[in-house]
Amino acid sequence: MKSGDARVALIGFPSVGKSTLLNKVTATHSESAAYEFTTLMCIPGVINYKDANIQLLDLPGIIEGAAHGKGRGRQVIAVARTADLVLMMLDATKGEIQKTLLEKELETVGIRMNRLPPNVYFKQKKGGGISITSMVQLVKMSEKMAQLILHEYKIFNAEVIFREDCTADDFIDVILGNRVYLKCIYCYNKIDQISLEEVDRLAHQPYSVVISCELDLNLLYLLEKLWEHLALIRVYTKRRGEPPDLLPGHALILRKNSTVEHVCHGIHRSLVDQFKYALVWGTSTKYSPQRVGMHHQMQDEDVIQVFKK
Repeated sequence: MKSGDARVALIGFPSVGKSTLLNKVTATHSESAAYEFTTLMCIPGVINYKDANIQLLDLPGIIEGAAHGKGRGRQVIAVARTADLVLMMLDATKGEIQKTLLEKELETVGIRMNRLPPNVYFKQKKGGGISITSMVQLVKMSEKMAQLILHEYKIFNAEVIFREDCTADDFIDVILGNRVYLKCIYCYNKIDQISLEEVDRLAHQPYSVVISCELDLNLLYLLEKLWEHLALIRVYTKRRGEPPDLLPGHALILRKNSTVEHVCHGIHRSLVDQFKYALVWGTSTKYSPQRVGMHHQMQDEDVIQVFKK
């Protein structure tokens, strides 16, 4: 993976400490202050963590009504749609209010957080009417409702296969086809200003991390959660007769479930055509070294030696 290919969109209402976080975890200086709208443009920074360069984009503070254009909201959210993960910065002293409002703004512009795309096949056709097939029992909606929704969107010829029971809203998302499904971490800042009971409650919410930028509390744990949710792995290479190259900055950064083929592309694009086999040391193998082919899945901190024809 190239430097900066892992992109995290840092979003939140004004004055929640986004700029302070950017200053703490990257080498970038972003102006921070106690008043609103300190940041008026997107400020990028790079987090160097476990040999990866994770690009952190500090976006201008979102305000209520951003999805409809208020406070540069559309431009901010457009950048968020291109990210690999959303880091939603929240003020722990305000409970769940900010989270609810931000989720509403992002939902309005088609960003679906911590959800998988509905497992529904949809294809428009030139004729033949509407064909609807259900491979599961539909409880949340009916085939008749699906047909009414299609007619509402002026679609009279299409093939639909339901592979899961989904809601009418999910089906509309499938029809529109412009939804973005992103992982999101809810980061509650200012935990030094609330009770331990409230910190514990927020920390046990799904996808949540509690921190204090002011006191540098839990920042390393936040980076660990970013790594986990971005699903990144490190793969080290080895030359014949030499020890593996474990020097900092020399790892190949890949996504989870990447194969030996992805490793070859990461080393050099021509290596795939010359590939004969590879030896792999690490947790992805039954024994070390193990001779593997192109489709072997790699795991974090594996070492690989590639042999050419």
